[in-house]
Amino acid sequence: MMVKEGMSLIGIGISRSPDQESIGSGTKRSSVSSGGRSRNQKEFFYKFVESERLSGELLDWFESLAENCAPKQQAFDVPFELIELQKFDYALEGISFQQLIRMPNVVYASTSDAVEATAYLAVEDFLHASVKGLWEAFWSQDEPMPFSVASMYNSNLKFYQAENAIANGRLGGLCGTGILLNNPRHPHGKWDNVLELALLRPDIRGLAVGSDQQPSPSVLGEALFCAVRMLLARSLSKLSFFPDSSTVFVLIVDSQYGGVVKVEGDVNKLNFDVNNVYECAAEWVKSHARISVSPIDRIWNKLGNANWGDIGALQVLFATFHCIMQYAGMPKHSVEDIAVDHSSRLQTRRVERQLEDTRENGNGLFRYQQRSVSPEIVEVQEDSVEVELKELMRLEVGSMLWLEDSDWQKGYQIREVINNGELTYYIASYVEDSGKNLFLYVGSHPSQLEPAWEDMSLWYQVQRQTKVLTIMKQKGLSSKYLPQLSASGRIVHPGECRRPSKGGNCEHPWCGTPILVTSPVGETVAEMVRSGQFGSDEAIRCCHDCLSALSTVASAGIRHGDIRPENVICVRSGVRRPYFVLIGWGHAILEDRDRPAMNLHFSSTYALQEGKLCSASDAESLVYMLYYSCGGVFPNLDSVEGALQWREASWSRRLIQQKLGDISTTLKAFADYVDSLCGTPYPMDYEIWLRRLRRNIHEEDHGKEIVAAG
Repeated sequence: MMVKEGMSLIGIGISRSPDQESIGSGTKRSSVSSGGRSRNQKEFFYKFVESERLSGELLDWFESLAENCAPKQQAFDVPFELIELQKFDYALEGISFQQLIRMPNVVYASTSDAVEATAYLAVEDFLHASVKGLWEAFWSQDEPMPFSVASMYNSNLKFYQAENAIANGRLGGLCGTGILLNNPRHPHGKWDNVLELALLRPDIRGLAVGSDQQPSPSVLGEALFCAVRMLLARSLSKLSFFPDSSTVFVLIVDSQYGGVVKVEGDVNKLNFDVNNVYECAAEWVKSHARISVSPIDRIWNKLGNANWGDIGALQVLFATFHCIMQYAGMPKHSVEDIAVDHSSRLQTRRVERQLEDTRENGNGLFRYQQRSVSPEIVEVQEDSVEVELKELMRLEVGSMLWLEDSDWQKGYQIREVINNGELTYYIASYVEDSGKNLFLYVGSHPSQLEPAWEDMSLWYQVQRQTKVLTIMKQKGLSSKYLPQLSASGRIVHPGECRRPSKGGNCEHPWCGTPILVTSPVGETVAEMVRSGQFGSDEAIRCCHDCLSALSTVASAGIRHGDIRPENVICVRSGVRRPYFVLIGWGHAILEDRDRPAMNLHFSSTYALQEGKLCSASDAESLVYMLYYSCGGVFPNLDSVEGALQWREASWSRRLIQQKLGDISTTLKAFADYVDSLCGTPYPMDYEIWLRRLRRNIHEEDHGKEIVAAG
């Protein structure tokens, strides 16, 4: 084996406490009780030094989790959703990572000390290449990287360059590798300066548990020990962390495979009983920690090169990205900013391959290329038939399609094709009842192996929005200012479906394609602004109706996360008075790990800075939308940093309030209120502003307006 067998028994532990300077001193406390707690916390940290003790305390818990898991169910959630990794993958397309020291392969290598030494050097080089590439791509190419990589020595839990440790005969004592914040005063590292730790252990893939390839209890126990120790050190540190210090990542790797362990939790809830250190730590892990564990996937190929584009290395890189952000703050170039370049790169590739004449239908599902060849060649005739079939798959005005939902089918006819500049969707009506118009969204075909960036947006528009609207319906969240879920399911294609009996899809281009149908239908605010139909009355009513929608979902802890002119519609058909509906719920925030859409013009300041929403974030986005819709001008924004600078300058100079004040004093006051709440934990008082806005809405009865559908 590449790593000595004895290494798996070393674990992490020391016979003496590390230097008191291995962590920063805690912040000063004013009270005696808090000072005593701080001292207990420090002593607890100094005594928390043996990973085997913690693993032993958690062993029964690990076994009970495994026993209580249903077949094929994971004991822990994964740290990253596949859609997040796909987006990150697009952002990394133009970024070069280069590991110069190859990882020795367990199959072809011997068990000599030289091989084990090379493995530690390779892990250090891999982490260095990772953090350097990410820093230069997302934060700065000009500023020096403020991080370094070193290996951890098990006898004192300090950090040394692997090359120096090996030269001094300490190879057998190395137990992990870390990315650390540079600190010249502490050349052997401080634990609150540790961004991320990687534990090199033998054959973690072979010891993985279950079909989902979760790490073994012994390896997971060591990872949790390191995570708890990092959290304890950060709680005692004077450093500031972004967005907070309650999340850490630990990597577990061998010579081929690796995975990510993410631990979240408030260590202030830990009982700092210095006489029962490991029991208290284990109880905190069981009761207060949120643990996410990725499957074990391949990182290095047989030649020792990292497969940077595969999911094993990708999830490690994404964890490292989050670790850098904790110390360096939001990147100058967000993942979304860089990932959107995928479309232009894809178009460039098509031009290179002389595919620029390739046409595609409105939703990007079915591509074909028209060819001019002799019909005498049989093979080309067959190809032409396939092209004609795909031509028939285009959805145009008048097209009919059927939706399969549970045990029934319903037909729809396309009445209008809409393209908002990003995605295509449709206005349709029931085949049986053409009097009611509906929004119809068609997703990406599930068989696409490499979905384009647009198809990721389709996933949010169709599958994710279906999930959100279903949850809202289940929770009884009903309002005329919210979209209603009419139907969702899969397209039923014409002809015989040869779908396998065990699930999956047949070869027909439409088989399995998801579809979402919602109501009501209306004109977007973006369209109203372009046609000059968004005036002061519309602005006040729009603000009221959107706030009402936000108030309804806020009662269930849901936030929108993507308010912009394209996601608000004005409903006029068949109603007495026009009203606005907040649509586009694909990026809604349902739980803490969800992330809002990043829009340089309309995202809230907190979303751009923290990657999360505060209680006033949706209201702040609503203010930006009203500012723009009422004639406000945005500068050319090409980075998160520029967007934040514009927000700071506009609020401080009261440009936004002044613009809205030209429309209504109530809107101006509302903007001031939102400005006072931005970034704070205080909740929005929806009712008071709904009452104030309602008093300013002109409710003259102009008679019932009836517009013929279609």
